[in-house]
Amino acid sequence: MTDHIPGFTSTGSKRPETLFGGADPDLPLRMTRSSGCRVWDERGREYVDFIMGLGSVALGYGHPAVTRAASEALQNGVVGPLAPMVEEEVAGEICRLIPWIEQVRFLKTGAEAMAAAVRLARVATGRDQVLGCGYHGWLDWCQGTAGVPPSTRALYSELPFNDAARSQELIREAGDRLAAVVFEPVVVAEPDADWLRVLREETAMSGALLIVDEIKTICRLAVGGASERYRIRPDLTVMGKALANGLPLAAVGGKREVMSAAVRTWISSTLSTEFVSLAAARATLQVMVDQQVPDYLNRMGRRLIEGLKLLQQDHADLVIGVSGIPEMCFLHYENDMVSRSVTAACAHAGLLFKRSAYNFVSLAHETSTVDRSLEVLREALSTSAKPA
Repeated sequence: MTDHIPGFTSTGSKRPETLFGGADPDLPLRMTRSSGCRVWDERGREYVDFIMGLGSVALGYGHPAVTRAASEALQNGVVGPLAPMVEEEVAGEICRLIPWIEQVRFLKTGAEAMAAAVRLARVATGRDQVLGCGYHGWLDWCQGTAGVPPSTRALYSELPFNDAARSQELIREAGDRLAAVVFEPVVVAEPDADWLRVLREETAMSGALLIVDEIKTICRLAVGGASERYRIRPDLTVMGKALANGLPLAAVGGKREVMSAAVRTWISSTLSTEFVSLAAARATLQVMVDQQVPDYLNRMGRRLIEGLKLLQQDHADLVIGVSGIPEMCFLHYENDMVSRSVTAACAHAGLLFKRSAYNFVSLAHETSTVDRSLEVLREALSTSAKPA
């Protein structure tokens, strides 16, 4: 194994210690290709995959319609000196499908789009403070890690998920310093209606913006994401991952008066308007609508999560719970030793099933695939060492 990349890989969640709890050379460490819901590692071994590009692939790897659209865009030159037609076309389709969004700006990653949304909120409100709930990327505005200045860290505070009373208290304490409340609508569990109501009412009263982080949930829970399912009406919506079925595209969108802040600051990147990812998004949205993909993901996800609950009942000494929702779920293991053992046993049997949040179904997962994967998980649990 070579050592030319610090930390093994440029994507933290793909590190062997994250996936498997360690770098066992007998486990899959690098891949060469993917198709449908299957991937092949550097030795040519095939795996059924439920990680699905960390949730960025909802139609399946290499979906024909998306591949055709991306190939056409490649042949058309990828980038150019002018704004591409497809940019306006995809923006228009997003606004048509998600009517609480009136204007959109495109970026390449979810982290970028989240930073853009916070910048827009600060311009629109003239304030600096941000309250956040969930994981919003690696950029300075929401991180307290090494290399982030203390003055930057001081502008961001955590908001508790599904705690309406404490959230109300924190928003009121921030008062007229608060630019935005940013939140993931699903954090291991579904959001409580009362918590969502408090976020919407309190931000409106304080003059802050409500920003929903739909990076994981857009085009998965519904075409309009969690906001569609749970009737959330945010000021800004951040989209990513499944929006272009794994190609690098993210977006921030909202009402026209909020998005107008984009022309009063500087949010721009050379490759935000490359053709390939935009063409992939246009094709992805078409498939999402034509094949009612979110409904399919819900059906397959329900089959998966119900199977996981049965496994938890039968192996209560190893599995202490099942978390998430049908479209994105995982097992809570008794301890780290069990999670490593089960995940490794699954991989040896040809199944990639994440040991923490989240596992994702896709349009490429069929009933037989889900059922067989549950059998592999059952066998892995049966052969795992009991916790000490």
